[in-house]
Amino acid sequence: MEGISKEINRRLFADDTRSVYAVLDGASVPDLRMKLYEHQPECICLFPGDLKPDMAEVAPYLIHLQIDAEFTNWVIENGWGNHWGIFALSRGEMRDMRNHFRRFLTVHTSEGRPMRFRYYDPRVMRMYLPTCNGEDLAVLFGQVDFYLLEDEDPRTMLSFHADSGALKREKFTLDGAAPAA
Repeated sequence: MEGISKEINRRLFADDTRSVYAVLDGASVPDLRMKLYEHQPECICLFPGDLKPDMAEVAPYLIHLQIDAEFTNWVIENGWGNHWGIFALSRGEMRDMRNHFRRFLTVHTSEGRPMRFRYYDPRVMRMYLPTCNGEDLAVLFGQVDFYLLEDEDPRTMLSFHADSGALKREKFTLDGAAPAA
């Protein structure tokens, strides 16, 4: 896994003009709040308001990742392949990114009932993105240049970006081999 972790890190931080953000799922990441407290990365809960402790434990968190930081390495080494969350590359500031990602937390059924949308689960995101039309993509990407997430095979990274209203997807093997088909 060490080679895979290094390749993930390399791809996340390849462009130093963009910030690397993770949206991590407190329901999937064991002891996420404790790790955030221990390492103190720049982060914010995406659920608004004062949350009860049990809700704060399972909430999604936006984290601004730093290259070679202990927390970043912990996320990559332990979370990749375990559907802990998604990564976003952006030139946006933390506050703007928080507002962007909060927009997608609730969707409405055809009957108008609100329900939580767990887009930050990579299994959901990789299924959802290909269903989006150009307008949906413009909203979902907003200030996000690229979404990077694990594929079903954790030895593969998916990269998504919007280009002229169309979704572009690239697949990379993480063992140093050529791009996947």
